[in-house]
Amino acid sequence: MPEEKKSYKASTGVDEFYYAVLTSEEEQSFETGEITRVKFLQNIEVEMPQEAMRAYGNNRTAEIAISGGNITVSTQFHKVPIQDKNILFGLETVDGLSSIGGDDVPPYVAAVFTKTFEDGSKEWVGLAKGMFMRSKISGKTKEENKEFDNEEVTGEFMERYVEGAESEKSVLLGADKKGVTVSRDSLFQKIFGKSYPGTPAGV
Repeated sequence: MPEEKKSYKASTGVDEFYYAVLTSEEEQSFETGEITRVKFLQNIEVEMPQEAMRAYGNNRTAEIAISGGNITVSTQFHKVPIQDKNILFGLETVDGLSSIGGDDVPPYVAAVFTKTFEDGSKEWVGLAKGMFMRSKISGKTKEENKEFDNEEVTGEFMERYVEGAESEKSVLLGADKKGVTVSRDSLFQKIFGKSYPGTPAGV
């Protein structure tokens, strides 16, 4: 089978941010709730730091080991609906009002988004397990030249069981050419244990 041609095109956009609450998790299995989309993603950054640890002997480096740091996700949306804030931030609803308190505990969630390219191809990114933290509340007076506000949400992610992998994973990546959904469909099954929304069951 011929090797697939490499692509060196850079992404020009982001889209399709989905999340689902992890409802149960065991050593070799997991379950998630309903897959929900938050539209109008503007920016997203996944930081996956690594640090080289050196051991010395005989006046030189004897060995190098790589230590992984915390995975941080920073997002910016045009607007995050209150329904999604209630879920992502673990907010209690009191008589139809969203309430914020010191005892709020956000749930573990899995998330997926895609980087888009001008030729119609997509690169999918899956985040296995993490929590999103409350965003700040801000506002600005209306001026002569209108400016739209946006909302920033940050999260911390960690490793989790992924079916078929030899060890726990924190991030999965997949790429699809225009009109192809093979990587997308596989990634949704690995991250959410469910099909891409709108895909008939068993397809």
